[in-house]
Amino acid sequence: MSTPRQMWPLYAAGFTTAFGAHGIAANLGGFSADAVTSLLVLGGLLALYDGAEVLLKPLFGALADHIGARPVLIAGLLGFAAASATYVIADSPAWLWVARLGQGAAASAFSPSASALVARLNPSAKHGRAFGSYGFYKSIGYTLGPLLGGILVWTGGLWLLFAVLALLGLGVAIWAAIEVPATPPLPKTRQTVLDLVRRLTDPAFLAPTAALAAATAALSVGVGFLPVTGRLAGLGPIATGAAVSVLAACAAVVQPNAGRALDTGRLTPPRGIAIGLVITAVGLLCAVVPGLLGILLAAALIGVGTGLITPLGFAALAASTPQERLGQTMGAAELGRELGDAGGPLLVAAVATLAGLASGYLVLAVLIALGPAIAFGLRTARLRQRT
Repeated sequence: MSTPRQMWPLYAAGFTTAFGAHGIAANLGGFSADAVTSLLVLGGLLALYDGAEVLLKPLFGALADHIGARPVLIAGLLGFAAASATYVIADSPAWLWVARLGQGAAASAFSPSASALVARLNPSAKHGRAFGSYGFYKSIGYTLGPLLGGILVWTGGLWLLFAVLALLGLGVAIWAAIEVPATPPLPKTRQTVLDLVRRLTDPAFLAPTAALAAATAALSVGVGFLPVTGRLAGLGPIATGAAVSVLAACAAVVQPNAGRALDTGRLTPPRGIAIGLVITAVGLLCAVVPGLLGILLAAALIGVGTGLITPLGFAALAASTPQERLGQTMGAAELGRELGDAGGPLLVAAVATLAGLASGYLVLAVLIALGPAIAFGLRTARLRQRT
């Protein structure tokens, strides 16, 4: 069983990956002096981080199972610090690409390892609370990243932001080395490729992972497109920025409470995830309502819905996974989240190009609402078969 001191470095690791992702991404576009000279270059720099995560998270998750999650966590944090330091030392536009790719690769190592350790260091009866707290601090990183990153870039350019990230990664790595206990890899039965495919196509894995991907898709769409909706409605940057802050704040506040409700038996993962998906879908529909009220309602509901889904999804995955395979499962689940993170905005943008932004929100809302509808239909069919 973990102690609070052992969990804090894991929460800090979650904050680091979120702050590193959004702190830089939100502040690249406005600073052409730092080599962001076109939308194509900007898109490439943004894709490097997420692309590395999509490719490497499952691999590092499996490595965490093989050698232990703690060394992969610490090595990933040190790698994040080293990648950030390359831009600080070189201070050259070309090295921005190297640094961003290195940060994404390093985050692919320490992010699933931190999730696996959250599950490993806490008994199953406390998984909801543990993942809720982990998600809370990760949401704080997403929330503060653009703001603090902007202040740092305004003060000293991207060089200063990368320097702070290097120090943050190094500090959290040292903290984890001191406080996080060793978790030796557990003995495992031999797993064939067919066994892996069966496990990753089992509903116990697919349902929570699909819900996590849907939640991340909605969150990404909310952060990216609600400000666009606000500008189209004639709202200023303060109002649209407030909407994004409401979304992130609601997601952060709901996660620990959802985790506690799970641990005390007041909420089950299937029920809570279904409620979260419905709330998220309604939030996307509210984005169609004109004016500030619609945007704020959309932000709040998307935040509440995704805040419900995230800790319950990870807790459900941890409960259905043998402990010796936690890293592999968390890495694969993180891959699902990354696909949602990229796929949601791409889908909304594609539909919006053809039929307007309101149609984009509507299509994503329908797809997310189909999850609970399909689950309810399957449950009804099973009950009829029994009777």
